[in-house]
Amino acid sequence: MSLFEYLKKHYFLYLMLAPALILTLIFKYGPMYGAIIAFKDFSPIKGIMGSEWVGFYNFEKFLSSPNFEVIFMNTLKLSFFGLILSFPVPILLALMLNQVRRAGVKKNIQLFLYAPNFISVVVVVGMLFIFLSPTGPINQLFSWATGEPVMFMSRPEYFRWIYILSDIWTGAGWASIIYVAALANVDPELHNAANLDGANLLQRIRHIDLPTIRPIMAIVFILAAGGIMSIGFEKAYLMQTATNMPTSEIIPTYVYKIGLQSGDYAYSAAVGLFNSIINVILLITVNFTVKKLNEGEGLL
Repeated sequence: MSLFEYLKKHYFLYLMLAPALILTLIFKYGPMYGAIIAFKDFSPIKGIMGSEWVGFYNFEKFLSSPNFEVIFMNTLKLSFFGLILSFPVPILLALMLNQVRRAGVKKNIQLFLYAPNFISVVVVVGMLFIFLSPTGPINQLFSWATGEPVMFMSRPEYFRWIYILSDIWTGAGWASIIYVAALANVDPELHNAANLDGANLLQRIRHIDLPTIRPIMAIVFILAAGGIMSIGFEKAYLMQTATNMPTSEIIPTYVYKIGLQSGDYAYSAAVGLFNSIINVILLITVNFTVKKLNEGEGLL
């Protein structure tokens, strides 16, 4: 069958695909044209094509900047520790939920776990400032135990822990849905046979449940690792204070301040493009590594 005959036979499917494809081209690939300003001395008056070409000057400016090492390492540490600490939590939640046999109890637990995902980032950060303030409930316990409050939101050493743990609280339950759905497809007869053979709960999880969700775990890990430098800007920016900047200043907040607040669009575009290139390199590297460790199963 020729390509023309194939398209003629399945034209309705391609018509259904067309709106999504057009929107992707317009809103995803179209804006890539603007990345050219990273290589130019951009002037809004001259426009993108009329601005002077400066090559890699903006990238060299960022790499030689005294802030580069601090900002880059803050971004990498926050993403890396967040990935390592948060990745296993949804899996553990899914495995525990899978052991709950009463449907009503299971639904109530799932509702309790999924609810934080629907809380606005602004509200979450507001809650953090209230609960961790010097007069908040948590500091009241510390004051009772030690005699003085702990300045959680002002001390740089606490920023990463607060950011990561609050991320786990808001997102782990929702992220467990995909694993819960996969575990629901496990044949109960496998567990019954394992019980007859004398396998305990941990052995059943290790040899039945985990192999079932392993391909999903690999894909989720690759996607998470590929976006390791793409930290949410809103939460980090809202959590920033004048005193925790040594650890809270990351690439997305730096791009916002340089680009929108200072008006240096070309330099901020170069920093953002640098961040995206690092993400692509990490995605390819992690995918290659996971495929080697996961019997050739990966994302790409």
